[in-house]
Amino acid sequence: MQEKEEQTVGLPENAGRELKEGEKYHPVMSPDKVYPEVNVRSVGWGIVMAVLFSAAAAYLGLKIGQVFEAAIPIAIIAVGLSSATKRKNALGENVIIQSIGACSGVIVAGAIFTLPAIYILQSKGIEISVDFYQVFLSSLLGGVLGILFLIPFRKYFVSDMHGKYPFPEATATTQVLISGEKGGDQARPLIIAGLAGGLYDFLVATFGAWAETFTSKVLPFGETLYTKAKLMFSVNVGAAILGLGYIIGLRYAAIICAGSALIWFVVVPVMPLLGDTALHAINPIFEGSVDGMTTEQIFSTFARHIGIGGIAMAGIIGIIRSWSIIRSAVGLAASEMKGKSKASSVAVERTQRDLPMKIVAIGVGIALLVTFVFFFVGVVDFNIWHAVVGILIVAVIAFLFTTVAANAIAIVGTNPVSGMTLMTLILSSVIMVAVGLKGASGMVAAAIIGGVVCTALSMAGGFITDLKVGYWLGSTPAKQQTWKFLGTLVSAATVGGVMIILNKTYGFGEGGLVAPQANAMAAVIEPLMGGTGAPWLLYGIGAAIAIVLTLCRVPALAFALGMFIPLSLNIPLLIGGLVAWYVSTRSKDKDVNTARSEKGTLVASGFIAGGALMGVVSAVIKFGGLDLTIPHWNTSAGGQWLSLVAYGALIGFFIWFVLRNKKEKQ
Repeated sequence: MQEKEEQTVGLPENAGRELKEGEKYHPVMSPDKVYPEVNVRSVGWGIVMAVLFSAAAAYLGLKIGQVFEAAIPIAIIAVGLSSATKRKNALGENVIIQSIGACSGVIVAGAIFTLPAIYILQSKGIEISVDFYQVFLSSLLGGVLGILFLIPFRKYFVSDMHGKYPFPEATATTQVLISGEKGGDQARPLIIAGLAGGLYDFLVATFGAWAETFTSKVLPFGETLYTKAKLMFSVNVGAAILGLGYIIGLRYAAIICAGSALIWFVVVPVMPLLGDTALHAINPIFEGSVDGMTTEQIFSTFARHIGIGGIAMAGIIGIIRSWSIIRSAVGLAASEMKGKSKASSVAVERTQRDLPMKIVAIGVGIALLVTFVFFFVGVVDFNIWHAVVGILIVAVIAFLFTTVAANAIAIVGTNPVSGMTLMTLILSSVIMVAVGLKGASGMVAAAIIGGVVCTALSMAGGFITDLKVGYWLGSTPAKQQTWKFLGTLVSAATVGGVMIILNKTYGFGEGGLVAPQANAMAAVIEPLMGGTGAPWLLYGIGAAIAIVLTLCRVPALAFALGMFIPLSLNIPLLIGGLVAWYVSTRSKDKDVNTARSEKGTLVASGFIAGGALMGVVSAVIKFGGLDLTIPHWNTSAGGQWLSLVAYGALIGFFIWFVLRNKKEKQ
């Protein structure tokens, strides 16, 4: 029976906290009722969103190396469409629109971080080529594998770990979607914060009204520390990242920043003291002298690899800890394949119903077979041994790192996919050279293998957000999972076409689209295929740190993410966490603190949503060739100091807006 017109009032009180013994979470849409989810409207608009945002995200990602999170802007548009057409009970439909459309950002991230490396190597005179079908298939197959590998872990991440992970991106997306179903003024804080945060980030991104990042170099003393001691403090002053920090909370934000502090205030300054000879031994890919390197270059060339090693080891530890979950999923699939499973889809409530494990297992097998054929025919020139090695690399690494990607998104809202892909490229290049695949063909193989893995991990991270949103709101997981494949297909085709068009129009590298991530990947692939070693010592140090942290009961992945992500993006998380602590502890009345904390979540979600949407608008303006930035202002000392003033005002507004009423109506 279809649900009658019914007004939702918001997420249940226990949506964001750990459940007490015997307590159960009841989503907005009741598990016992049927709601409109998959229909012509939701699928049609989902496809439109996937095409539009794939094109926009590809351009922006290749231009500046960052891919905006498409889920939130798409959620805003979906809510706007249902409001404009006065469509009732559109919550389930909007979840599907967002889930299909959000494939765009994750597929783009997987593709543009790796595959343009082929074009870049080509521009250096290396005789290699890339066709549309290679870009398309690597994106498609990677996305499909990411979906299939994650499905067995859905229940663990979104249900079993309820309240243990902050899920910042999912929180913001959920608040946006549910605002479309709320009556009265319940969505007012989200809307006001969205407008304020969106305007703030738009002024920076479009006009350069003030510096995007404040650095200690603006001070004479700070400049001296930067040049002489390689010490630097920096903070991104964006509204969206501040909102992420609030939702992440003080505990995780502090751990992340501790990892960042170790790298930026200890490791980076120490590296130049070791001398060029030692640094060449530490990282064989390194060329030149450390004397002429900036603090940022030392971080990306040496210190960041410690973070990559930490992430990889934290992932392995996570796999070991969740082995029982993996084993039970594999066992269930085996039982279903044999027809012996007692589980019945009828017996499982609607909001916990996944695609049958039998279907997942068959899907994984087909996807890996198609990937093998793709490698054999289109990548390694009919060398069956090289194709076997390639598919083994993809299967093992993609499966192992799937949980890492999901964990990272659940904790910090940022997927360290570029670090994991870099590790994949290094491992695959070393292995491929060992089995005799070198030179130009080896470079193409490494880039495409990296592309498949990168897309799989990117999809896994993005998809866990969709599934958490669906869990909170009461969507049917099986429907989200089924239609995610369509979004992947559409996005992969769009990205493949856009990338080839952009290469022919602008080119990659100097004078064209910078594609910084892909340039970094190309810089790694080229020497490795020539037999140069990898920074194994740095990876080992990172791995050792992760082991020690685990033994000390400190979340290793959060710390490793801090070591990998730039300092400027971690400090705002800590500031946001401090704001969360401050607004939730000002009163002696527990109910007042709870109400303020919940209102703060709405404000933080508004900042994230507004920043994400205005990021898209700014990208469209730039795509149109319109440069509205004030020349040289945002990089000047005045622009730096103004950024600090603006950031202080933003934080002040956040706190004032949350604390202005003693107790919010529930």
